[in-house]
This record gives sequence, structure tokens and C-alpha cells, in this order.
Amino acid sequence: MLRKILKSKIHGARVTAASIDYEGSITVDSDLLKAACILSYEQVHVLDIDNGARLTTYALPGEAGEVCINGAAARLVKAGDRVIILSYASCTPGELEGFEPLLIRLDESNRPVAQTRLHDFIGREKGRAPR
Repeated sequence: MLRKILKSKIHGARVTAASIDYEGSITVDSDLLKAACILSYEQVHVLDIDNGARLTTYALPGEAGEVCINGAAARLVKAGDRVIILSYASCTPGELEGFEPLLIRLDESNRPVAQTRLHDFIGREKGRAPR
């Protein structure tokens, strides 16, 4: 049996543009996609921190610092909003053993300020030392 599990999370991305006339997707700084192990055209979930909107789309590589919401999703997420971009993987129980998602935290200019495994981040938030 395959289970869908969080593969990576880009946290706190600042939307730089919203283009309603584009056919769809989210364009993200190609270096951020690479750091999060997200491929071009891979399905992602986008969660708007500022208004609570959630949507599913696909990722496209963009320029440095770029996070652009395209197509109909531009009605849900606006330029300046902060978002979380999630990617998932389908894994067998054996692949899940020891697996931890990647977490990339960004600053206001969409530059990475931290890259870690999610467990390490949660441990620090609760006062525990990272593994």
C-alpha cells in the first residue's frame, strides 16, 4: 500500500505577482524548487497564510526571488500574501522508515534562511536539540 506523505515545504514565501491571464500554475524561484526537490510540473498545494485560501496546482521554475500565482488561483492569492508551498510523495511503508520532509524557511525577499528536516525544526520549536 502506498501512503501519500509530505515530501517538502517552502514556508513563508512572499507572492511577488499574480497573473490572472496565465493558464495556471505557480511560478517559483528555480533554486527554491531545487532545494525543495520539486520538479517542473509537479503537483503542489499552496496555502495562503494571510487569508486561509488553499489550492492545488503545479510548479514552474522562475527567476530568483519569484513566486507568481497564475491563472484562476490569482483570484484567491494576491501579490504580497505569504504562502506555504507543499509537495507530497507516494511511499511504501519501507520507504517511510526514517523519512523526514524537507523544510525551507524564507525571509521577506524569498531567500532561504533555514533548510532542515521537519523533525529538527519541530524539535527546536519545542526546546529539543536537533537529531
